[in-house]
Amino acid sequence: MQNDNTIIDTARLLIARLEHLSVDSHWAHRSSGLRGNLLRALEQVEEGSATPEQVVLLQRLMEQGFEILTRAAREIRAPEK
Repeated sequence: MQNDNTIIDTARLLIARLEHLSVDSHWAHRSSGLRGNLLRALEQVEEGSATPEQVVLLQRLMEQGFEILTRAAREIRAPEK
């Protein structure tokens, strides 16, 4: 398992990336609820009040977030020349 500082840094980066999905993307809508859940779980870990189960929940939410980013990236089209 990653240490808490690594998890916190990665979760913050993931949340920032999810916020920058194009509003035209189907995935931006899907990520909005996930971002809220990530923020709540991250807050508990940052405060040090998270149980091991809550840390695992944060990691699962992060996996879902990375999956959304991956799928959103597949929709990006290269600019036409």
